[in-house]
Amino acid sequence: MGLTSKKVLLLAVLVAVALFILTIWLWPRLSKGNWRTVLGRVGLLLATQLTVFAAVGLSANNSFGFYASWADLFGQEQEPGVVTNYQTGPNGTKLRMLGTERISVQNGSRPAAAGRIDKVLIQGEHSRIASPAFVYLPPQYFQKKYANKKFPAALVLTGYPGTAEALYKKLHFPQTQHELLKQRKMQPTVLVMMRPTVAPPRDTECVDIPNGPQTETFFTKDLRADIAEHYRIGREARNWGVMGDSTGGYCALKMTMRHPEAYSSAVSLSGSYKAPLDATTGPLFGGSKRLELENDLLWRQRNMPAPPVNLLVTSSKQGESNYRHTLRFIEQTKSPSRVSSIILDSGGHNFNTWRREIPAALQWMGNHLKA
Repeated sequence: MGLTSKKVLLLAVLVAVALFILTIWLWPRLSKGNWRTVLGRVGLLLATQLTVFAAVGLSANNSFGFYASWADLFGQEQEPGVVTNYQTGPNGTKLRMLGTERISVQNGSRPAAAGRIDKVLIQGEHSRIASPAFVYLPPQYFQKKYANKKFPAALVLTGYPGTAEALYKKLHFPQTQHELLKQRKMQPTVLVMMRPTVAPPRDTECVDIPNGPQTETFFTKDLRADIAEHYRIGREARNWGVMGDSTGGYCALKMTMRHPEAYSSAVSLSGSYKAPLDATTGPLFGGSKRLELENDLLWRQRNMPAPPVNLLVTSSKQGESNYRHTLRFIEQTKSPSRVSSIILDSGGHNFNTWRREIPAALQWMGNHLKA
């Protein structure tokens, strides 16, 4: 039985209830003070608590899709993602595979050999938002051969609430690029790593909130200008891409589709296609139904002109709640937009799944940006 099977959850609940009843029934018999009865009481309590925790954990996993299978839970899912490109047309996308590229997962001082990570504070001139970021400069940035070269850049976003440190400590974006560079599978690209929560603790979903934080302006105008002013990075949309997981994935797609003058390419790792409205977001759109619809990416595809951008979306057939919406997004993508995907057979909404997708996604991103 699979990890997400309702039978497994029901079995865990039944075992927990049975052990609870058994504990009550046997407790009087275990009231003596000898070592056997003490061990019996300890064993019953531990077994009951473990089954209760297991039932709660399975229920939470079924609700939020953290892990798709037992192998995913124990970190045994290692099959790398494969990029599939599609042929777009004026009426949508034909689900015909143009080609695949399998990327093996390989992770891997001097800056000219290993690169460098700078921690910076980005000051938003237009948005009035200030937020920290980690800037990864690849080794080529410090080599004489590239001394007069301007580099492409990719904004890399976590989910909500997330931590920017997780992008290089757990998801290994710089390490993965370093390995791809050694294999000559992508061009050197500056990575600007941060979380989308630039007005904590509020989840702004990268929206310019009426009478609230201007997050979209921060990411599409302020960040690019500030980074390009301090580093050798191009200022045009073709020089910039954005990628992220979960909330960061939605932000990547949304900002690229709404602002093709800012970003030319986007990667969404397990991203949604519509901003949630809950206690963490508050009223994002100030009561404007039009603004809400414009931030609904599936509605946007059906009702607004397609921008000339490159989009990569990822999901899993088993374990991801966005799978059907991802297929719909691919089918609705019209030219001049171009769409590609990474669809795993199994993978939950977690770091292990994204680590399997990042090598292929990062190579795709690096090869779509212009220096």
